[in-house]
Amino acid sequence: MRQWKDTYFCKMEKSLSFKNIKISYTDSGKGPVVVLLHGFLENKRMWKEIVPKVSNTNRVLAIDLLGHGQTDCLGYVHSMGGYVSLALADKRPEMIRGLCLLNSTSLSDDIERKKLRERANKMVQSNFTNMVRMSFVNLFGEENKAVFAFEIENALNDALKTSLQGYMACQEGMRIRPNRMAVLKNNSFKKLYILGKKDPVLSVKEALEEAKETQTESVVLSGGHMSHIENTNELLIALQKFVKQC
Repeated sequence: MRQWKDTYFCKMEKSLSFKNIKISYTDSGKGPVVVLLHGFLENKRMWKEIVPKVSNTNRVLAIDLLGHGQTDCLGYVHSMGGYVSLALADKRPEMIRGLCLLNSTSLSDDIERKKLRERANKMVQSNFTNMVRMSFVNLFGEENKAVFAFEIENALNDALKTSLQGYMACQEGMRIRPNRMAVLKNNSFKKLYILGKKDPVLSVKEALEEAKETQTESVVLSGGHMSHIENTNELLIALQKFVKQC
């Protein structure tokens, strides 16, 4: 089954040129468009379990963001996943019918988190492999590191293909990103948080308070920060329900 999904996913891969760099993405299905954006140290392949199902009812675009997967790096400051979607919704809200934040937040980094990102960018220049390994493995709930050892190793191998420039540019982009809670507060499109109960990097309590303040629905799954691996089936159900509502 895993091999079939990899083959299916590869057949959908396309690319375009932007400012003389390659942007890699997949395009499958027909209907209203669903755009899937991955997080830090991931790539479009994180959606390989999701794309075949959602593309039964929708056109699905899964994109390798700058410096990740098969997309080249551009510049030294750019962001990831939910933060990119919030930036688009801020500039072009009329394009959005629904926005789901998966293990993400509309808030900016606090002072401590900003310092951690600065420190990581200094350390990664001399110890790239260990820094990527540590950054990635720490995203999982402790007990799931053993349960999903095979999936984690595969995803880690993909993460290690991230370029140094891509790593640093994303850390810097996330470090300086603004608070975009107002984007959720002030727009009427459908909104959803999908959270991991045991997320080691994102406070579920604070995220639920954020959801309440922005009148956003929320779904809490049992795993950590990597819901697409730790709670694949539950995530798929939540996403399909949300897409249908939109």
